[in-house]
Amino acid sequence: MRHNYKNLKIWQIGIEIANDVSDILLEFPKHERFDLSSQLSRCSVSIPSNIAEGSSRTDKSFSHFIDISLGSSFELITQLIVAKHRKYINDKKFNKIETKIEEFQRMTMGFQNGLK
Repeated sequence: MRHNYKNLKIWQIGIEIANDVSDILLEFPKHERFDLSSQLSRCSVSIPSNIAEGSSRTDKSFSHFIDISLGSSFELITQLIVAKHRKYINDKKFNKIETKIEEFQRMTMGFQNGLK
């Protein structure tokens, strides 16, 4: 079975997360542009990208792409914790995006269990 990724709630939330990270990065110091900013950007874009790529595959293969997407989401939270520690992101913005990422993780794990 193939999935239309644009109709998947997990893909839609993944896009929101990537856009939220993009907005947060606008406030980062310039010297971080090629280090943490770049990692955060790539990581956040990886979340919906892997869902989209996997959606054209068999359910077994799709599950593997979802694993990668989930891995990126956990990596992203870790990078955001580092950014918060460096005071590039305040607690309010951090908590808001962390809540969204955790919601994504719960929904995605549920979706993945439905594939098996």
